[in-house]
Amino acid sequence: MATIRKAQRQDVPVVLQLIKELAEYEKEPDAVEATEEILEQSIFDKQQANVVLLEEGGQTIGFALYFFNFSTWRGKAGLYLEDLFVRPEFRGRGYGKLLLSYLANQAQNNDCPRFEWIVLDWNTPSINFYKAMGAKPLDTWTVFRLENKALKDLSEQFEQLNQ
Repeated sequence: MATIRKAQRQDVPVVLQLIKELAEYEKEPDAVEATEEILEQSIFDKQQANVVLLEEGGQTIGFALYFFNFSTWRGKAGLYLEDLFVRPEFRGRGYGKLLLSYLANQAQNNDCPRFEWIVLDWNTPSINFYKAMGAKPLDTWTVFRLENKALKDLSEQFEQLNQ
């Protein structure tokens, strides 16, 4: 039987390895910019995210990385799942559901009215899996992202406006 535990500082190397495996699964193997140092600082020093590890027989077989966001309409924090990954050889055993139910429990224990995440459009197995648990896609929302040069340029516009 698998167990879930909160990641500790000494787990950062395995967390990074799981992130890299997830990136390969999502067809973006070169997109990972995180390093052990960045993860340790972000997760443990700044406490910007939480990580739980899924283990079986002393082996780490998956993880979930999440944080709390905020709903202005609800006036409460929500739980946002950034990443969930179970190694391929351990899929189909209920471990993904175990991780999601753990996170749903965390949301309930923290009085979060929402538990949200994003899934890639092409990831039909995951979409079907989430729907089977009662999750609903938000068809009326579009995700926007500002990064790299565009993020820097917009930030510099603020600095120029406030001189």
